[in-house]
Amino acid sequence: MLALKALPSTSNAIGLFFGTGIILLAVASYLTQMPVLDLVTWLQNVFSWSFVIIFSALFSLAVVAGASIKAGKNNEFLYDAGLQAANGISTLALTFTLLGISLGIGTLSEQPLTPSSVNDIIGELTKQFSMAFMTTVVGLPSSAILRAWVSLRYTKIEKE
Repeated sequence: MLALKALPSTSNAIGLFFGTGIILLAVASYLTQMPVLDLVTWLQNVFSWSFVIIFSALFSLAVVAGASIKAGKNNEFLYDAGLQAANGISTLALTFTLLGISLGIGTLSEQPLTPSSVNDIIGELTKQFSMAFMTTVVGLPSSAILRAWVSLRYTKIEKE
């Protein structure tokens, strides 16, 4: 129970989640020179809402757990929670990669392949494959970075 007290309250966690999301959207909008609405539409088209929401929740959980590791406390629960959230991101990324490939192949198998339909079918196929590979490109490095950060933070603080 001691480790649970180290986590922020529910209202603080929700505020942190949404506040971080808004700041990240603003930074992404600035860097890409895209209005926020266009950026949100792009996120939905490339990743899907389910991936964005689950990824954001797991990412926030890992960051909160890692940041809550403090000297003089029993940090094992926070360390494990951070690592499990980071591992969840890699599992999520690979799951959506397989989903995108499956959807693409399903799209290909549902339509007759004729010279006049090839361009439309390839367009739909590449849209599904884009989701498949972008979830991996974002998810796996994020997961690795979070795992490394949580592990190094835990090791550093426990050695002090």
